[in-house]
Amino acid sequence: MKKYILRSIILLYFSISGYFLKAYVCDEIDLDGFEKYILEKYNIKNDEDFITQEDKLQIKFEKILSKIIEKRNNYILYENYGKLENLYDITLDASRHAFEHEAIKTEYLKNWASKQGVTFTNISSEIKIKKIKDCSDGLYNMTFNVCTTYEYLYNNEPEKINKFKLGTLHYIHLQKENDEYKILQEWYTDPFSDSLELKTKETDEHTQYLMSQIRPEFIPSEYLAKAIEYAHNYCGLGPSEHMFEYNKNYIDCNPVGGDCANFASQIMYESGIFEKNDSWNYINEGTTNWINAQGFSFYLLKSGRASLIDKGVYEVLYKSAFKMRPGDIVAYEKDGRIIHVSTVSALDSKGYPLVTCHNTDRLIVPYDLGWSNSNIIFYLIDVHY
Repeated sequence: MKKYILRSIILLYFSISGYFLKAYVCDEIDLDGFEKYILEKYNIKNDEDFITQEDKLQIKFEKILSKIIEKRNNYILYENYGKLENLYDITLDASRHAFEHEAIKTEYLKNWASKQGVTFTNISSEIKIKKIKDCSDGLYNMTFNVCTTYEYLYNNEPEKINKFKLGTLHYIHLQKENDEYKILQEWYTDPFSDSLELKTKETDEHTQYLMSQIRPEFIPSEYLAKAIEYAHNYCGLGPSEHMFEYNKNYIDCNPVGGDCANFASQIMYESGIFEKNDSWNYINEGTTNWINAQGFSFYLLKSGRASLIDKGVYEVLYKSAFKMRPGDIVAYEKDGRIIHVSTVSALDSKGYPLVTCHNTDRLIVPYDLGWSNSNIIFYLIDVHY
């Protein structure tokens, strides 16, 4: 029973019937006993009396959708392209394109793991349906959030499991065929969209270098610890009360171009060590240097609040990346302009920098995963906490 609804009915009944007067005299209101009376009097049998038709659909399809996503995760993990294809109706162009995208993403993850010297061991997802519509004839449209957790280990360090999370927003059409549902169409904010051209071009020497690293000892300062905690809580993939939620004390800039710099600025400010100023400020909305990726990056470097560790394509600076520590910033340049920033908030078991950011939401993700195309220039920025 949804107690808050039922108790409201009970309290309303009390006020109408004068029960409050009696209760006041005897200093006691027996809500549990009176609940049974209300249930019987108004023939309220169970929770379904308070659940809308859309609520029922959401409950039903959270199970169905979770199962479909679980199957897809396993097919991607084990590179089972045949079973992956069976989730779609490839006679339809939109469905075939959706399948092909997942197949290419599967290949990308395999290639990234190969260059990194790691093996993915598990992929699991948590979903939350936002809207659902029954379009009749077994067709259902819905939008939903997904938090996907990836687990990996280095091939020479199988006892140490590393985990990261990615958040995506999906729009999908499902068609019922007999006792199964096929994906007819799907669109989502894919965190790998800039990386699908990655080939296994790195040498064995490159992979061996990554695998030979030792995670450094690192103890964050009080200010940095606050920054890391804030990043993990409000990245949209935080603990249960923060899942799929941003900090409502700040605007969400995604509708106007992206929220990455806004979130990176929040992390720095909420640490308590960096004060706002005329150039880097937030009052109801942020200045350009607060909310714009390029403005934010250049502000840090010009203001003296940060310094550049290295800049270049991945193959040139991957060794320099091991100099990064939590609190530092990775900026991503494409076609001559910085289009994204993320905050290093952890190191994996080899000391590889893991970033946390908004759009697409990431929680302790390897900094280059999703940014492997040859035209991406990385700025590795040391923030002076």
